[in-house]
Amino acid sequence: MTLEEVLSLVKQLSLVDKVRLIERVAPEIERDLTATHPAPRRSLWGLCADLGTAPSAATIDQARQEEWASFPRENIS
Repeated sequence: MTLEEVLSLVKQLSLVDKVRLIERVAPEIERDLTATHPAPRRSLWGLCADLGTAPSAATIDQARQEEWASFPRENIS
């Protein structure tokens, strides 16, 4: 049976029966989703390791000060 055939049959159900169908199918879908284990994600730590050493806290603070120094201070609204 195809998806289109199933959808055609579902459209013929009453509203109450459609709700009952969802109540019966949803737990099964949830079980199937939790049973499948997603592929492990690759850690983003070290993503830029080949670019050299990480910036120091002082370098980051200095960059923030430089950027915020030119940020407009007047009220925008």
